[in-house]
Amino acid sequence: MYKIYINEVEVILKPTSEITLDDVLKDKSIVVNYTGIKKDLMDYITIPEQYLRSEKLIIHYSDFDKLKSDFKSFYMEIEAGGGLVRNEFGEYLFIYRRGSWDLPKGKIELNETKKEATLREISEETGIKKMKIVDKLITTRHTYRTNTGKRIIKKSHWYLIDSVKQPLVPQKSEDIEKAVWMTMENFLSKKRKVYPNILDVINCRLTNITENKVKIN
Repeated sequence: MYKIYINEVEVILKPTSEITLDDVLKDKSIVVNYTGIKKDLMDYITIPEQYLRSEKLIIHYSDFDKLKSDFKSFYMEIEAGGGLVRNEFGEYLFIYRRGSWDLPKGKIELNETKKEATLREISEETGIKKMKIVDKLITTRHTYRTNTGKRIIKKSHWYLIDSVKQPLVPQKSEDIEKAVWMTMENFLSKKRKVYPNILDVINCRLTNITENKVKIN
């Protein structure tokens, strides 16, 4: 399975053999069978780009490797590193940018590791210092278009990071309006505009917390 967000629509590529009845019957999901012709695949891609309002689009094909290869051929892929930073009070670092709540992340530069890029980007975007990477959380993918119309896949590697509570300085040049510490309960206590891939990071962290509690008990 290959999961990616296109215009905030969850797009899943799967082998035909893994399609389930739940995939077909689930509300707000669309399932299409790839024909093996790349032009048809491009038509599927433009649906969420332009007008699809369903929550999920599942594209399946008997040859999964070909489906994935054909899909990725329409894009240039860049990699990024990002973090969910927590302090000693159990608060997490969130940023507000371009009308949505987000987490600090950025492109991995040449001769830079994923972890190095993550720590550098968090520091640049929020002013935070003295961080320690605790664990890898999840990898997410989403697409966007450049000013010239080129399609990009951003593959983001997310880490859980420990730090101490300190003043935050949002990077205005990156359109970051706010950088704040909040408990997860506070963040989730009201409806907020959040990108779906960021929700995946948060849900991954919440799942890990729940699993650890079960092990302790």
